[in-house]
Amino acid sequence: MTGANGELLRVTGLHAFYGESHILHGVDFSVRTGECVTLLGRNGSGRTTTLKAILGLVDRRTGSVTVNGRETIATPTHRIVHLGVGYCPEERGIFASLSAEENLTLPPVVRTGGMSLEEIYALFPNLAERRRSQGSRLSGGEQQMLALARILRTGARLLLLDEITEGLAPVIVQGLGKAVRTLRERGYTLVLVEQNFRFVAPLADRHYLVERGRIVDAVERKDLEARQESLHHFLGV
Repeated sequence: MTGANGELLRVTGLHAFYGESHILHGVDFSVRTGECVTLLGRNGSGRTTTLKAILGLVDRRTGSVTVNGRETIATPTHRIVHLGVGYCPEERGIFASLSAEENLTLPPVVRTGGMSLEEIYALFPNLAERRRSQGSRLSGGEQQMLALARILRTGARLLLLDEITEGLAPVIVQGLGKAVRTLRERGYTLVLVEQNFRFVAPLADRHYLVERGRIVDAVERKDLEARQESLHHFLGV
């Protein structure tokens, strides 16, 4: 089941708190099945907290988050994951003592339709070559590929990706861009938090601009060229 108008995710009036700190102040946005959207903004604007709040990984949240038309604001994180939501956090969380393949197969499969190891290795050939290497011996780029690959096995179809290009060499960023395009072609739905505007500009259907815990604007792909200057000013680049 998909929500109204083909929506896979709708966030309405979302507030989020860490202790006494009120971080999100009524975030509103939606993502249709098969779309790729970004949350753009400066550090501290609330983009990562938005991803975490969608999954319930904050101290407290209010408002509405629907996945596949189902309200999840009171649903625990592990049940939201079973609705087909995968989260790739900025800190990656690779186990240093386990091999790349052991890291890859560690998370449980929560839904049918996840990628097989063969499909994942075809998408990320570097990981196939490094499958027996310990997590501690992987480069930053290989660790990032592994963190993304890990959620593809689980059966997730809505992918929340947090700063997947940060600190990586251009050749690795290029490889990640190719992987994101392939995932889109396969019908995955993606929400990207990203500082690297050059990376996301050709990939996204729509860019949501986040400032002080709110969505302050949305830029469609067709309007991107006309809005370049104001976007660069907004992002401080």
